[in-house]
Amino acid sequence: MWIPVGLIVMAVVIDLVTPQDVTSAPLLIAAPVAAAPLCGIRGIVGVGLVAMAVHACLAWIDGTFGWRAGVANQITLAGVTVLAVLIHRTLRRQDARARRAQYVAAVAQQAVLPMPPSRLGDLSIEARYVPAESEAAIGGDLYVVQSTPYGIRVMVGDVRGKGLGAVSAVSADLGAFRYAADESEDLPQLVRRLERALLREGERRGGQERAEGFTTALIAEFSEDLARVRLINRGHPPPVVLDARGRATRLDSSEEAPPLGMSDLGVWSAPVDSFPFPAGSTLLCFTDGITEARDAAGDFYDPVVRLPLALGGSLRSVDGLTPGHILDTLIEDVRRHSGGRPQDDQALLALYREHPGVNLNKLS
Repeated sequence: MWIPVGLIVMAVVIDLVTPQDVTSAPLLIAAPVAAAPLCGIRGIVGVGLVAMAVHACLAWIDGTFGWRAGVANQITLAGVTVLAVLIHRTLRRQDARARRAQYVAAVAQQAVLPMPPSRLGDLSIEARYVPAESEAAIGGDLYVVQSTPYGIRVMVGDVRGKGLGAVSAVSADLGAFRYAADESEDLPQLVRRLERALLREGERRGGQERAEGFTTALIAEFSEDLARVRLINRGHPPPVVLDARGRATRLDSSEEAPPLGMSDLGVWSAPVDSFPFPAGSTLLCFTDGITEARDAAGDFYDPVVRLPLALGGSLRSVDGLTPGHILDTLIEDVRRHSGGRPQDDQALLALYREHPGVNLNKLS
């Protein structure tokens, strides 16, 4: 807001310290234009009137106020002030349209990618979605948590591409998972059904999407007592488990496998890896917007190393941090690591196994 005032003050100083044949009128003319995106209509008009008054005083002091320079500059200042008001109104309309579009995108994201339930049995669940572009609240990352006849099942994924095509693929992935998760007796069968669904979707879309459409996915299944978590990783960043003392462990797959939707290129086996999941632990799943965030030296973000330090060792099993606090800390630490705004979309999911009889939501 001080930019237009600064221009006027600069014009006064320049005019007073330079010879009479040097004019600072261009700086005064720039002041209303600078006020256009920063001030309201009254502020713009006020800046224009002050600039005209200052110009008249300076021209009177220099003895240059006349038709040739003084009056012409006054007319120019008045015209530029009117132009600044029109620019301001145009910017306001564009801003209103952008806000409406952002609101529609947020509503669409809630429809395509709804928040998972906050609680399933003794699992407390939180999710976050951080778009790389603040104006675009929807992208190609996804998460879903579902209670099925075979236990609680989870998928976190990232579809190839951006824009509306990626949103369409996210919708197809989520629909396929919700059906397959309820109908599949084990994870390998679930993955096979997802593969077939994605191939059919690629054939319907045709073109490049048929040849190159794929989804990196991490699929998890909790045992009935939640004591173990079984994973199938299809080309996705491995999840991390935080234990009750805040120590982080990466759950690497025993065998690498390509993303979903690439079975036209061959057949790969994806082993089911089982890991202990004791009470007080938090399973963190995320997309490559987290693990591929780089710092100024080009080093990738490592949640196993950095997250416990960011949490400060304050995670405890009962009176410690909630899953939401952990995700917020992780997002902020990634932002510090990368030096600002996200470099890619980030979808994050935290699943905390509570101690029997303890509701972490009440403690927060």
